[in-house]
Amino acid sequence: MAQGDFPLLVERSAPGRIGAAVPQSDVPEVPLEQILPSAQLRGGPPPLPEVSEPDLVRHYTQLSQRNYAVDIGFYPLGSCTMKYNPKINEDAARLPGFARLHPYAPDALAQGALRLLSELETALAEISGMDGMTFQPAAGAHGELTALLMIRTYFADRGEARTRVIVPDSAHGTNPASARMCGYDVVQVRSDARGNIDADVLRQVADERAAALMLTNPNTLGLFEERITEVEEIMHGCGAQIYLDGANFNAVLGITRPGDQGFDVMHMNLHKTFSTPHGGGGPGAGPVAVKSHLLPYLPVPVVVREGERFRLDYDRPQSIGKIRSFYGNFGVLVRAYTYIRTFGPLLRQIAEAAVLNANYLLALLRPAFDLPYDRHCMHEFVLAGTRQQREHGVTTRDMAKRLLDYGYHAPTIYFPLIVEEAMMIEPTETESRETIEAFARGLLAIAEECRTNPDVVRSAPHTTVVSRLDEVTAARRPDLHWPIADY
Repeated sequence: MAQGDFPLLVERSAPGRIGAAVPQSDVPEVPLEQILPSAQLRGGPPPLPEVSEPDLVRHYTQLSQRNYAVDIGFYPLGSCTMKYNPKINEDAARLPGFARLHPYAPDALAQGALRLLSELETALAEISGMDGMTFQPAAGAHGELTALLMIRTYFADRGEARTRVIVPDSAHGTNPASARMCGYDVVQVRSDARGNIDADVLRQVADERAAALMLTNPNTLGLFEERITEVEEIMHGCGAQIYLDGANFNAVLGITRPGDQGFDVMHMNLHKTFSTPHGGGGPGAGPVAVKSHLLPYLPVPVVVREGERFRLDYDRPQSIGKIRSFYGNFGVLVRAYTYIRTFGPLLRQIAEAAVLNANYLLALLRPAFDLPYDRHCMHEFVLAGTRQQREHGVTTRDMAKRLLDYGYHAPTIYFPLIVEEAMMIEPTETESRETIEAFARGLLAIAEECRTNPDVVRSAPHTTVVSRLDEVTAARRPDLHWPIADY
């Protein structure tokens, strides 16, 4: 067995070994033959691993130690805001009254949870400059879809047949995908020389066919849209709605409010800005906030306060309906509520520190890499590995792989698509100066290796349990299961 390998559960298995004791049934037992058709019954028990509890715990602990997490080290993934998740948030989410609350509990027995949702809505509406919101969307892209469904219904009620959604060429890929899912044609607008959406081109396509503009601000280049007031005038001038992709809200938290910039609707990534765990792709939360004219279209139910009591209101005839079971990922919402209550009026310092950290790291790295848009950044920035590729035949992907040997997770690469050999880096506000400087030293050392020893970069990583994979074969011929017949 190679170094770093360990047995699979099927290889640890021994007949008759058990890891748990099942309590005796407290209801009469009924033979399965009386419940299920014979075609759905097995001829014998499935050949699953039989292991003890220690073997089971060690197996999954060893698997977890192969992973990377924000509790282990710096996560510079641009556009992801991989900030540290305070453990007090976990304590709050595990309170029995929240963690054990049944989703079908009647309103009278869920007053604490409903009050939390109501207070969280009030806080987020104030922070964003909006008038109300829904917590149902389970992720950012789900929030996009929810917002567009509300916009579509809004225009349908007005008798307006609008068919287009406008997106900048720097948009997250989910923006045009969500628009197409709602049946809209997607119109792309290029970025100008300073990395903003080109307002002059936008003016040419903004007409009575446009339902919405989907904009990220700061955008995915890590730059604040300098012509945002002009963009607002153009879109509202043609009667369209303006949607904010709130993925980068961490950069402006407590400094400027999207509602004051003219946005009609936005989603927020609680697993980014408000420090809830990203997990293994989830659970997330992408609540959608709206201005007053879109309030009637929010998904049902919404939390309503009546004096000192709270209830879920389903009687909303203009609502787009439900877009998720129950009321969203409640445990994530508890964590976000705790985070906001912990910081209170200091929320602005989160954005200020995030922007400061990003500009400091940019200053450290810019001598070694190309900078496609030479401006002060917001919470993240985009470098280009074009110099290394042109002069030494080393790609951004190679450098990202090499970073693993230095003990760092790779940044986001090859996005946004408008930057060749893009490398998007976001340090967040939770990283110390020492961490930022150590990461910069590692990336600068790799840039030097590109010049002096490019082969070591092109063949990286060298210290990980699994070296560079054949990603094409892995995608086309994935090994997704253990051949149970061979067990």
